[in-house]
Amino acid sequence: MFDKDQLDWEVGSSALQGLAPGDERPGNETCPRDLGSNACHSTYSTCQATSAQYNTGYVCRCHDGYQGNPYLSDGCQDIDECSLPDKCFANCTNLPGKYLCQCPTGTFGNPYIQDGCIRSQGLIIGLGIGSGAMLVLLVLGATAITHKIKIRRKKKIRQRFFKQNRGNLLQQLVCQSADIAERMIVTLDELEKATNNFDKARELGGGGHGMVYKGILSTLHVVAIKKSKIVIQREINDFINEVAILSQTNHRNIVKLIGCCLETEVPLLVYEFISNGTLHNHLHTKALVSLPWIDRLRIAVEIARALAYLHSLVSMPIIHRDVKSPNILLDDNLTVKLSDFGASRYIPIDQTGVDTTVQGTFGYLDPMYYSTGHLTEKSDVYSFGVILIELLTRKKPVSYRSPQGYSLVNHFVTLLSEGNLAQILDPQVDKEGSGEVVDVALLAAICVKFISQDRPIMRQVEMTLESIYAAMEYRSSDMTDESD
Repeated sequence: MFDKDQLDWEVGSSALQGLAPGDERPGNETCPRDLGSNACHSTYSTCQATSAQYNTGYVCRCHDGYQGNPYLSDGCQDIDECSLPDKCFANCTNLPGKYLCQCPTGTFGNPYIQDGCIRSQGLIIGLGIGSGAMLVLLVLGATAITHKIKIRRKKKIRQRFFKQNRGNLLQQLVCQSADIAERMIVTLDELEKATNNFDKARELGGGGHGMVYKGILSTLHVVAIKKSKIVIQREINDFINEVAILSQTNHRNIVKLIGCCLETEVPLLVYEFISNGTLHNHLHTKALVSLPWIDRLRIAVEIARALAYLHSLVSMPIIHRDVKSPNILLDDNLTVKLSDFGASRYIPIDQTGVDTTVQGTFGYLDPMYYSTGHLTEKSDVYSFGVILIELLTRKKPVSYRSPQGYSLVNHFVTLLSEGNLAQILDPQVDKEGSGEVVDVALLAAICVKFISQDRPIMRQVEMTLESIYAAMEYRSSDMTDESD
């Protein structure tokens, strides 16, 4: 029947008597089945008891969240609330008969109103911290990778230099049938540790081409390490040449080469450490008195011994080519150690000399070699003669100029020939010396003759000095005995 007051369909029935108006029962389960059929045919519907002035019965309703005709089978359909306006202002999920409205992750508040969800400050901080931590990890990772690449690259460079330098070294030694023992190879890591990464405080001195550092090896040996400042092919050749020569020499007055490092572009040389500086340092001090004359004469003898050994007692003669006082090291007992063999050259046994590019130090340089480029053992004899003059006069061959503009050698020879030797002698030598001073001066003058053939060989120079020194020692001992 139709209730005109409610404007709704009502199914008349006495089955719902006893229920208060508005009470419900599920449509397909407990609604009355009058006339053998339930009027509420939809699954998602319910029957609601009614009570009016004229009748009693029920009406059908769709469940909340559904809409449609409950009197038809499947007449009630789910409502998609998420598609409706002003239902949800955040993340909306439609469910059967209902919907889920939630604020997005990282926010909180009321999702059912406009701008009701507020971002969490804690999350922002967390994300910031997390992002910062991630950035730190990325930086650390990149740094570690870069460090590994640098180490790998450095290792490859060291290996390349090692092969290159070792090949050059072995080529130098082939003609000598000599073997550069593995014990002489020192790693760059060892030398960096020995010198505290070549700390400036470890510098002993050096020139325009290189620096010498004091180092302590893992064996606790104190050493001097020669490192080149510049990288040119000549420097590389000189260092290789020095290793080749010193690896074959054994003389108490020649500095001992302990080893070499081939892992750098220019090899590093490792020598015994000589603690007392150079002859140049001892002679050219500001003090009025320098080395005693007897020590100077003994030093001259020892230099002569070392050069005579190089010229005549090794398997293939060696010309030092840069004999000068800065290259004469002295130990604590003032014993000579001849050093710096970078410019040295072998002279084949069947030859008297070789033609080379001129190398040496002006003031000590053989003028004949300088003008011809022909290097012989007499070039070392000339340089040694200059050292004798330096020991006698205590003047610097490189910078000395007489009032007339003469070099030290020319002025010395001129005064000697005029009988005025005393004018240029070191007053200390004049005071401490005797007749042997003139003998040494005459020997020096012969050594520095312009024509190389007019000079003696080093063996003759050595023997002459030995006899002069022996006579001086004998005379000194006699004077000591008389005083006793």
